[in-house]
Order: sequence, then C-alpha cells, then structure tokens
Amino acid sequence: MAKNPRKKKKLGYFKFGSVLFSITLSLFIVGLFGVILIQAKSLTTLIRENVELQVFLDKSLEPNELEEIKANISGRPFILTKGDSLAMKFVSKEEAAETFIVSTGEDFTQFLEDNPLRDSFVLIIAEEFQTSEQLEDIVAGLQEIPGVFEVSYMTDLVDSINRNLLKVSLVLGGFILILIITVVMLINNTIRLALFSQRFLIRSMQLVGATRGFIRKPFLSRALVFGLLAGLFSSAILFLLVKYTQANIEGFAVLQNQELLFALFGILILTGGILSVFSTLRAVNKYLNMSLDELY
Repeated sequence: MAKNPRKKKKLGYFKFGSVLFSITLSLFIVGLFGVILIQAKSLTTLIRENVELQVFLDKSLEPNELEEIKANISGRPFILTKGDSLAMKFVSKEEAAETFIVSTGEDFTQFLEDNPLRDSFVLIIAEEFQTSEQLEDIVAGLQEIPGVFEVSYMTDLVDSINRNLLKVSLVLGGFILILIITVVMLINNTIRLALFSQRFLIRSMQLVGATRGFIRKPFLSRALVFGLLAGLFSSAILFLLVKYTQANIEGFAVLQNQELLFALFGILILTGGILSVFSTLRAVNKYLNMSLDELY
C-alpha cells in the first residue's frame, strides 16, 4: 500500500495555532497592564476631585457684591467642569454653622451671640492645575479679588498626593518598559522559530530567481493577518474580563473609562499587526542573507 505523499509547504506558511496563541497571549498581557493603567488614571482623577479650595468672603457683603465675586471666580479656567456645570458652590455662614455642629456635636450658638463663620465659595480644582506652584498662584490671584477675606486649601494633602503619584508613575513606567521589551522579544522569537522550517524554501526561491520582494510578500501578508487577529482576540478576552469584573466587584465600574478602553483595544490590534510584520520582515531578511552552510 502506497504511503501518502508529504504535503508540500507553501511559501509564507506559518504554524497557525502556535503563532496565533503566542501573539494573542503577549498582547493580552500588554492589554491587561493597559487596563490597570486606565484604572489607575481613573482612581487618580477621583482622588484629585477631592482637592477643594475654599474662598472665604468678607462679612456684610451686599447681594450684588456676592454676584460680582461669583462671576469673577467662575470665569477662571482652573475650576473643574463637569458636563455643563462648574464644580463650584456657595456655602452660607448658616450652612457652615450647621455642618460644624453636626460634625463636632457642639452647638456654639448657645454661648456665642454672633455666628463667627463666613460665607464662602468651595471650588474643585481641575487636575491639570494641581501642582503646588499652580495652586499658590491661584490662591494669590483669588485673594486679590475685592471682598475676598481668605483663600485656603489642604496643602499637606496636595503635596502628599503629588509626591505619591510621582512614585507610582515611576514604578509603572519601569514596568511598562520591561513589559514592552519582553513582549517584542517574545513575538520576534515566536515568528523566527515559526519560519525556521521555511529557510530552505526561501533559499530555493532565491535560486530560481525570485526577487526578495516576491519572497517576502506572502510571509508579510500572512503575518499581518495573524497579528490583527491576535490583537482582536486579545481585545475580546480583555473586554469579557472587564465586564465580568464589573458584574462581580462593587465599585469597579466607577473606575472604567470606555473611551480609553476602546482606544486600548485599537492600539492592541494595530500593535499586533505592526509587530508581527516587523518580526517577520527581520526573520525573512535573516534567512535571505544566510549562506547555505549557515542554513544547516
């Protein structure tokens, strides 16, 4: 009984399963770290939105003077904007007294004839204006407004947030650099090993007069498809993981940023295609430039 002839290898052939799995896994790891970065950014924004600046006003201001001060402050660019509204509210001295009594449990109105507290505006400062130097400039500018008695904010809190965020950014930056180098090496080695069995076919095509471009084309086109598919698969897995986490961990959905998440998926797909093509091009060029003895 005759044996089945060995199936001939086509130019540009890849081991579909192993290459796709390796690239998908590499991109998934990168994407998972990207999701962590998105969560960290959202958490940072939430923390910074707790930085309040209080503008205390002079006593006995007329209503029209209050409106002038409000208009002056609301026109400043450093106030956080949420939708169409400014993160700015007016707190009367009566409201401040009620808050003080509730928080301390002591009613100072029983032994003081006058309310010593002042009307104030409470502002949330936009994230991009929260360096110590910028806040000092903001305070100095607000104190120049007629009718403003004092401007204050929690200096220690702002310094602590900025200091800790800098440390976290440096650590995450180091991890990102190491991860990128590792993933690039992994994808490059995976494709190089996958093309190892094609080295003699590449040499045969050279011997019959095929141009370098003709030889590269099927490899690059197949690598592009594999890379895009790997990026798509890794994005789909990440999306399902994020949805599962949202459904099972309370508060996780608050840290989600859909725009950044879908931008991450697009980056993964493009990165998969680009890295696959780049690694394949290097591998094919390596085998094109090898001598016959080196191929063995």
